[in-house]
Amino acid sequence: HVQLVESGGGSVQAGGSLRLSCEVSGITEGTNCIGWFRQAPGKEREGIASIDSNDYTVYANSVKGRFTISRDNTKNTVYLQMNSLKPEDTAMYYCVAASSVLTHWANPPYWGQGTQVTVS
Repeated sequence: HVQLVESGGGSVQAGGSLRLSCEVSGITEGTNCIGWFRQAPGKEREGIASIDSNDYTVYANSVKGRFTISRDNTKNTVYLQMNSLKPEDTAMYYCVAASSVLTHWANPPYWGQGTQVTVS
């Protein structure tokens, strides 16, 4: 089964940077897209970024130009480099897995446990 384990969250001042990691295991050829969602208190979960097996990337407008998603297949890890962080980026960040980019942005079936990011 698919397992996603996030790490790298923490507290940072506005304008700072964090790099989140997602260790991926148990995926098949049908799991072609890994990405990130976030959820702030009182808000719906928001898709942030995705990367598929062809390294095609998609970003939400709210993070475009500030966040970068990448993968290292040798380490089975997906990263989210977050720069120029703003207080509104404060949320629980979740690594997610889906069969395609479309499924990711619609309703990804596999979720990690989340890692907290707090920007002040």
